[in-house]
Parts: sequence; structure tokens; C-alpha cells
Amino acid sequence: MNDYIQTMRRMIGHETLLTVGCGAIIEDGDGRILLQKRSDYGVWGIPGGLLEIGESFDSAVKREVKEETGLDLKAMDLFGIYSGETGFATYENGDRVFSVQIIFRSSFYEGALTTNDESKKQAFFYAEEIQKNLLNPHQAPFIHDWLSGTRTPVIR
Repeated sequence: MNDYIQTMRRMIGHETLLTVGCGAIIEDGDGRILLQKRSDYGVWGIPGGLLEIGESFDSAVKREVKEETGLDLKAMDLFGIYSGETGFATYENGDRVFSVQIIFRSSFYEGALTTNDESKKQAFFYAEEIQKNLLNPHQAPFIHDWLSGTRTPVIR
């Protein structure tokens, strides 16, 4: 958890905190999407995390992707900006958030996949291999948009 979130939590407790998340839909040369199975929730989603104070969206997503996957994104396009009802979440510790998500798409990256304490497993999947019931419910809207070929950038 970054310092800003910790500071705000000390002030507001479990009340709803507005956050900005940045994530990446990463595609390989075969048109598959990279998904990671998280250690904390055991569901599949895309790599990403929270924007830090003073950080740009593209810097945040590149940082998060590197930390979580070992990959260096070289070029990206805006996939979508997501807000609304699906942005609300309550964590196991009772913390509530409303998160706006800035999602990028990239097929230009370098490096090899690595695992860490945030991810149990990472793999590229063809669309037909994705088990929709095992997706992170907060990330499912962007993954479903990718699966259905929704015109981008998506603004919701």
C-alpha cells in the first residue's frame, strides 16, 4: 500500500476513498491476453495498480507491469477509462474504495514473465480459454470489452 493510501486511511478509517488505478491489457504475437492469478484473492486479472501522487498514468502502468510481471512496456495505447457502479469495492479488512480505472493496451514489450508475492501464476490466454467466472469482478468489464472487440477507447 502506498504512503498516500496509508495516510488517508489513518484519517478516514474504512470510509470510501477515491483511487485511480492503471492497468494493462498485454497481448502477445498470437493475439492472447496476459492474465495473472493474484495471491491475495485467487482470481485472474490484468496487471496494474494504483497511481501514486505526482505520477503520470503511463509511468504508473509501466511501473506496475514491471513489478508484477517483469515485462517492460515499450508502447501503449489507451484502451479505456472506466468509472461508475463497478468502481466500488470493499476489501476484506473493511476498507471501501471507489476506483476510476485507466486501462492501456500493448503488444510491444520486452523481458520474460516473472512471478512474485502478488501473483500465484501468469499466463497468456486465447479468448476462448478465459473462464469468465474466475475473473476479478472489478476488472471483468475491461476484459469483457477486450473479449468482445469493443471499439476503443472505451469511456464508461
